[in-house]
Amino acid sequence: MDFHIYDTTLRDGAQQEGMNLSVADKLAIARMLDALGVGFIEGGWPGAIPKDTEFFARAAAELRLEHAVLAAFGATRKAYKSAADDAQVQALLQAGTPVVTLVAKSDARHVERALRTTRGENLAMIADTVELLAGEGRRVFVDAEHFFDGYRFDPGYALECLQTAAGAGAEVLVLCDTNGGMLPSRVFDIVAEVRGQVGAGIGIHCHNDTGCAVANTLAAVEAGAMHVQGTFNGYGERTGNADLTTVIANLAIKYGQDALPPGQLANLASTAHSISEITNIAPFARQPYVGQSAFTHKAGLHASAIRVDPDLYQHTDPQLVGNDMRMLVSEMAGRASIELKGRELGIDLTGADEIIGKVADKVKELEARGYTFDAADASFELLLRAELDGKRPEFFQIESWRTISETLGAGDGDTSSEATVKLRAGGVRFVATGEGNGPVNALDAALRKALLPVYPELNGIRLVDYKVRILDSSSGTDAVTRVLIESSSGKESWRTVGVGTNIIEASWEALTDALSYGLLHAAVAVR
Repeated sequence: MDFHIYDTTLRDGAQQEGMNLSVADKLAIARMLDALGVGFIEGGWPGAIPKDTEFFARAAAELRLEHAVLAAFGATRKAYKSAADDAQVQALLQAGTPVVTLVAKSDARHVERALRTTRGENLAMIADTVELLAGEGRRVFVDAEHFFDGYRFDPGYALECLQTAAGAGAEVLVLCDTNGGMLPSRVFDIVAEVRGQVGAGIGIHCHNDTGCAVANTLAAVEAGAMHVQGTFNGYGERTGNADLTTVIANLAIKYGQDALPPGQLANLASTAHSISEITNIAPFARQPYVGQSAFTHKAGLHASAIRVDPDLYQHTDPQLVGNDMRMLVSEMAGRASIELKGRELGIDLTGADEIIGKVADKVKELEARGYTFDAADASFELLLRAELDGKRPEFFQIESWRTISETLGAGDGDTSSEATVKLRAGGVRFVATGEGNGPVNALDAALRKALLPVYPELNGIRLVDYKVRILDSSSGTDAVTRVLIESSSGKESWRTVGVGTNIIEASWEALTDALSYGLLHAAVAVR
């Protein structure tokens, strides 16, 4: 049986406090995970969560996965009811995914106290639901909830739950450390004991409450698990889930396991950072392998040794995962990354060493000021084309812009915003005013009002997402602000970035980039 990398960022990871993913966010993350080469993507719980039901409906029409298989998550049928008549089981079938992952109780205490049913009925719930789904042609994975705690309490019953699922047609039995309280040696022992006693592949799902989620996952692999579950960047409720970026890197580099398709490991860091931008959760600088500080060395005691041989103070080559050593930033690595990105964008930079060097320097300068291009390909392409052509594509020239916000009443009345934009386009000067439910919305309205007479193609472009991050919260109201805007033409979507000393300034930059990129890719001539 092949080795499985199973991502549950969109379901289990989304339970993290403060995270709120839109359907568009989930679709974007799914595309990133697929491009990286993850084997399975768990999209959510259809029927139980309306947003997840919408996700699967849109995924069927909009997602074109090349590597990954989409999985729907749900529970076994309710006690003393038919699986065929259970609405949530039917919702799993209606999601139309090739894989269904079922959560099933495997701890006798949870069966009796949480489900309030008998041990025998729980086994029937597992068997009936798996048989129904498998009979409908679905591949069924079973998440044995609280397995390790249940196995320590009553190993016979926990094992019987697994055997029942396997006998009913489950392909993979996932042992879950739901409370996150296990340690690696115990995980290894239990997985080794269980592995030979069930007729299905063994998987592992760990939470990080002891700080051992990654170590527990690797211990399970050493004991024979062939299916690993986790979330990107370790997202998840409480202290999170096993961080798949660390698990994947360790499997590939330390174990020699083909965790991703050939050549994809080098995209691990950029994928982690791009997902971080979409979730709007700041990347953890000290995150193993992919964090900004993962391969950072302070000039001092061992600086000379690093210059002689970086491997003397690094456990692996950071470029294997797409990261870099920050003290000795490799200029060639930076150039290579830009050339590769240009190729991805359809721009051939072969032999353009001078331009690549200028772009590399510009990116470093901008990133030092707070910009990020990990999840803002559109802004990066505009920057790259500006260096290639001597100036960026200029569909319009801004003279000035301003916003006014007004609150009626004694502070508890309605608030309205108005924006005025002065610009030139198509050889004509335009002055336009727009209103909105906030200054950014008003700016968007005014900018479009001014440009539509010259560029009616803008009617097909809309702003679909808007995220703000304060980069230096210690500076209070003087902090630098970064804004990430996602736009769509209905056929493709793109992201732009803006940075400024206030939200409106940063938003304006991201907004004008978004419209410029949209016009560029609509093959509109400058007028």
